[in-house]
Amino acid sequence: MSDRSGLVSRAEALRPLLSSNAAQGAADRRITDTGINALAEAGLFKVTLPERYGGHEAGIRTLLEVVAAVAHGDGAAGWVVSLTNTCGWIVALCPGRTQDDVFGADPEARVCGSIAPAGSGVAVDGGVRLSGQWTYVSGSLHAQWALLGFNLVDESGEIVDVRLALVPAKDYAVSDTWFMAGMRATGSNTVIAENVFVPAHRVMSRASLDAGDYPTEYEHEVPYRAAWFPILRMALLGPVLGMGRAALEHVRDAAGTKRMVGTTFTRQADSAGFQMQLADAALRIDTAHLHARRAADDIEEYAARGEQPEFPARARMRADAGLAASQVVEAINILLNVHGSAGLADASALQQIWQDANVAARHASLLPGIGYEVYGKALLGITNDVATTV
Repeated sequence: MSDRSGLVSRAEALRPLLSSNAAQGAADRRITDTGINALAEAGLFKVTLPERYGGHEAGIRTLLEVVAAVAHGDGAAGWVVSLTNTCGWIVALCPGRTQDDVFGADPEARVCGSIAPAGSGVAVDGGVRLSGQWTYVSGSLHAQWALLGFNLVDESGEIVDVRLALVPAKDYAVSDTWFMAGMRATGSNTVIAENVFVPAHRVMSRASLDAGDYPTEYEHEVPYRAAWFPILRMALLGPVLGMGRAALEHVRDAAGTKRMVGTTFTRQADSAGFQMQLADAALRIDTAHLHARRAADDIEEYAARGEQPEFPARARMRADAGLAASQVVEAINILLNVHGSAGLADASALQQIWQDANVAARHASLLPGIGYEVYGKALLGITNDVATTV
């Protein structure tokens, strides 16, 4: 099983390299090869992979902390590490034959994906024929496989099921469509497949995944009993947590020498007003970490018991994630305000953190509005009729 502190230490050791490469990655709209290779050599793309394939077989709490440590150096790198690990975790829910296709053939294989049913598939002898276009596929520039959601349709075009297909890179194309205000280096491009045959053992039912009915034969492997959608949501949060820490460190470290323009203070650190706002931001970031850890620990406790959380527990996990993300974004805004306009210069790491965190935290799964409504319904015993997945 994984050594959490050891994996976090590996991620922290890469911080100087990742930080120094972050601006280049944003300019190139892809993480540098040096960064990807360093992350791979440190084993950080294998945090959630089964030990059977040389992985660390870690749970979501470990992934959160590893990814936060990576994102402390570069938010985009943290995002790609997190989503690649999450897709690898989904592969580990599949039958052993499917896992062998990917990690048995290449233990270093990386998987990207989009679970949204953007594609369409028809049943054929031995599998399905799949076509479609999937947007926002993070890590697509560095993956050898893709998990792609699709609607299974009958001869009349009616949807009969929603499924996931596992497709090798040779069978799909990546279109360069990711032009965003932040997270530019994540390579979250569009994956295109045209009439691709996918064998039946590489196709999973979304309904089975939602119910926690996973087809893996390795039921003793605890991390692969966890509730799948709460895992997907929490994986999005890890990079945001790390970027909050990075922003706090940047502003705090500058405060000892940076003047406070328009005042008598020659150091920001001497201002009580600055001190109070710095504390406010730090506590918001702490709050985010505490809520994230609570949700992650709950997910792991259910998995250890071999249970799937019911609606009230899932609703609180979703609310925890939304609150955590919003607290980090608010903290970064406070930090940018007190640091001053220099933080918005192209040469400042703070502006990239600000842009990346604001894009990441606006993923639909992290926006707090619906999450709070769903949690409120759970607290009142009202049936969820809002969110399609909790």
